[in-house]
Amino acid sequence: MANSNTQGFGLIPAGTLGSTPSTGGQGKYWIIAGMSTSDLFQGTPVRIVNGYVTTAQAAITNTTVGVFNGIFYNAATTLKPTWVNWYNQPITPANSENIQCFVVDNPFQLFTVGADAAVPQADHFETYGMTVTASGSEISGQSSATVTYGTRAPTANQWRLLRVSEDPSNQDITAAFASYVVVQNLNQVNSGGLTSAS
Repeated sequence: MANSNTQGFGLIPAGTLGSTPSTGGQGKYWIIAGMSTSDLFQGTPVRIVNGYVTTAQAAITNTTVGVFNGIFYNAATTLKPTWVNWYNQPITPANSENIQCFVVDNPFQLFTVGADAAVPQADHFETYGMTVTASGSEISGQSSATVTYGTRAPTANQWRLLRVSEDPSNQDITAAFASYVVVQNLNQVNSGGLTSAS
């Protein structure tokens, strides 16, 4: 039976390792004013480079600090406080201040994500990368990224696939776009991967 999903949806928080309480907490970080990239959609893995948030989807072995959830800034044209859940470059707020960025940053946070192909049971608990070319909806702001089956490796990649998600309409592991539960495998803080250069 095919899954009802027909495309990816990025990473959606879904509990924590050890079934400890998941508050959905996020940390406040910064995006440098005028950053010239549009690949930050809600559900995109991100990392810190030179003190600022940027995508972690550029390479499947990049360390991650968490998952992008949205930005807050004072719009230059209206001078009004503005919240959006994706970064539409370039954004330079009023007075050229940096942009507040909210990241789901618990290193033990579990996420639900779609896979671009069937993932046999024998390949669960391997590590996977996300779709390297980030994309998403410029209407909803939601990422359309998936974990990429062809990237699997025992330890090298960003996300460890733990199990199929409890989503009855998307549990067919013999077909593309089943939903799986993953956790960060290469966390910048816990893995000592915080870099000061790109």
